[in-house]
Amino acid sequence: MNPAPLPAPAPGTPGPDTAPPAELELRLGPIAHGGHTVARTAEGRVVFVRHGLPGELVRVRLTEAGPEARFWRGDVVGVLEADPQRRAEHVWALADPLLTWARGEAPVGGAEFGHAELPAQRALKAAVVAEQLSRLAGLETVVEVEPMPGEDPLGRGWRTRVHFAVDAAGRIGMHPHRSAAVVPVDRFPLVLPAVDELRLAELDLTGAERVDVAAPADGSTPLVHLSLAPGADRDRLRRELARLTARREVSVTARAEDERQAQAWAGRPAVVEHAGPHRWEVSAEGFWQIHRAAPELLHRAVPDAAGAGPGEHALDLYAGAGLFTAAFADAVGEAGSVVAVEGSPVTSADARRTFADRPQVRVERGSVDKVLARLWPQAAAPSRGRRPSRGRSASRDRGASRPDVVVLDPPRAGAGRTVVDQLVALAPRRIAYLACDPATLARDLGRFRRAGWHVRSVRAFDMYPNTHHVETLAVLEP
Repeated sequence: MNPAPLPAPAPGTPGPDTAPPAELELRLGPIAHGGHTVARTAEGRVVFVRHGLPGELVRVRLTEAGPEARFWRGDVVGVLEADPQRRAEHVWALADPLLTWARGEAPVGGAEFGHAELPAQRALKAAVVAEQLSRLAGLETVVEVEPMPGEDPLGRGWRTRVHFAVDAAGRIGMHPHRSAAVVPVDRFPLVLPAVDELRLAELDLTGAERVDVAAPADGSTPLVHLSLAPGADRDRLRRELARLTARREVSVTARAEDERQAQAWAGRPAVVEHAGPHRWEVSAEGFWQIHRAAPELLHRAVPDAAGAGPGEHALDLYAGAGLFTAAFADAVGEAGSVVAVEGSPVTSADARRTFADRPQVRVERGSVDKVLARLWPQAAAPSRGRRPSRGRSASRDRGASRPDVVVLDPPRAGAGRTVVDQLVALAPRRIAYLACDPATLARDLGRFRRAGWHVRSVRAFDMYPNTHHVETLAVLEP
């Protein structure tokens, strides 16, 4: 929940010549989008506080508190009155500010809700989604955040993908919140055990700027990808990674920023993923849903929400490797068609390989707004107040039929005004919008609603336990 407009600092508030205190005692207010609770000092200054629960009385260490700042930020370092849903022990010690700040170190990001029981986490996420929909979309709805199938009681062991930074000594690590510092890590309890079993912390990865790990949920061969720094000693890194490949079957790839394709140092340059009856090969830098249960759940739920039928035409935007494209192709059959649009060269190439033998599938690489404008130029600048005809002749020359149904799964920035307006102009009969950010989802839904569309349903999934993130699926009809 976002706070009310900030008041002017009251008398006694630290001014330009007054250093802010290092710590404050605060009563925490409501949850805000981004994983913070909102508190106010006695003088009325807003403080965004991480690692707390609404209503708790806590001691807060200020992490950003310039005397002229409009608001401050801080971490809970002591709990004076705890919420009953606060865990006795954080899910990950390196992310627990009560422990890390006691030794003068910031907690790493990636588990900022790890202090709360899972039902409390889901309640907080539901409150954020409902508040954003109300404030930005004008939509009043009850939101329930659904747990993922087979979830661990503590919300551990769900990530199939993880990104590590590399410190100056070549050790893998993670960043504290809003920091470029690298804190070395030797385990990460939110990942599948197969990731920790690689023992990457034992390797000297000097010369790599980042390490990406993909471990398929079915236990098949994991992949480690190195993003190389300029001038990296590749021979030394290859020898170091040979220690890893000697212990178990694992694929290794590497690429410098100025190189178009990754080099395969061991095994295959992709991991094999499954959902339903389908199989994908996803490159190291390609996109795939990270919760181990998400591909199977979403592969059914999202296309079902869109409701494509035999002979219809479907549009899959921000398609990734084609998780929903496959389900659409099954639903529309050979008499229908699917256009999948993906901006990443790597991931769109993965999709093209996957659907090479599905003639009804067309994979388009490029930014969504530009591809839509190219395939359906009449949607690029729709006439104000007019809905386009449902006829298909306008786009037939370009080989793309006007879509009956649309799925979009944009990044955190959301679809944005241009894409929303283009979809309104295309006038499909239904849109399924999957979002990882409730604020940008609500912003886009508000624009759809102002164009006359209706939100038929909203579902939310706890696809990121122990973090503030939540996945939301909205279904729209004109």
